[in-house]
Amino acid sequence: MTSSDNGQAGIDSNGPKAPFTLTAGEEFPVPILLSAPHGGRAYPDGLRDTLRDPDCIIRLEDRFADELARQVAELTGAALLVAHTPRAIIDLNRAPDDVDWSMIMGAKPRKNVHSLANRRARSGLGLVPRRLPGLGEIWKQPLERSELDRRIETVHRPYHAALGRTLERLRDRWGAAVLVDLHSMPPLPRRLHGGAQPEFVIGDRFGTSCDGALSARALNYFASAGRAATHNRPYSGGYVLDRHGAPRRGIHALQLEVCRSTYLDARLDQPSARLPRMARIIAGLVNALAGEVAGMGPGDALRQAAE
Repeated sequence: MTSSDNGQAGIDSNGPKAPFTLTAGEEFPVPILLSAPHGGRAYPDGLRDTLRDPDCIIRLEDRFADELARQVAELTGAALLVAHTPRAIIDLNRAPDDVDWSMIMGAKPRKNVHSLANRRARSGLGLVPRRLPGLGEIWKQPLERSELDRRIETVHRPYHAALGRTLERLRDRWGAAVLVDLHSMPPLPRRLHGGAQPEFVIGDRFGTSCDGALSARALNYFASAGRAATHNRPYSGGYVLDRHGAPRRGIHALQLEVCRSTYLDARLDQPSARLPRMARIIAGLVNALAGEVAGMGPGDALRQAAE
């Protein structure tokens, strides 16, 4: 890795200097961008005082997914975009209008109606998370509209601008590019998956964010490695894939959910000795996808090549 972009200003004067870090080799050795939007742990001073339960915010994290992504990038040469701003502050996998306006103090949009725009917010997990299952309300008081706007302008907007620019540069370099949006998930119930506990979920928004040949390559890779993986169930991807996946323009986006028990300790809290091994497995996936993409152009080139 030879260059980096630390984004714009952070959350506040006591917080990190940058909400994210983009790291990429000058020549883009592989047509892959790894992103970790929910791994941020740079909590601002005083945040705990605003929480009903100070320990709840860890439940919002994709715990140490950023470290997992970093090791995969080192093994493969893939470009890497890692968020430092925590999901509790702003969720980078939500649309900027996916807001529960009843938790915002100040001016509201003129049309404040239930719609697809704020469907996640109504469940409590919108642009700024409000509620957690089994816990209830996260915050002691409403959020000022000016603070919401500041988070969008200094974190959400520049993060997605950097993501989009990098994918276009990769596409221009290779003819096609793949985003692997890395997340972590709690262990899934075995009874819902034929007795086998999935270690991975590949999401492609049911075929809209990525060419089917790439999704199939990912699933075949895990099968050949003896690793249980499912497709779009129960996670098909979110705003990141909706916004950036554009197969007809040669930009493909996959969400990869990794079971936390495969790389964290028994409490699902700290990295375990298994993390480097899991990084090598995911690095194998990156290399497999890179081999599928390299030298192929935009549009339907991948599908035609597969046929």
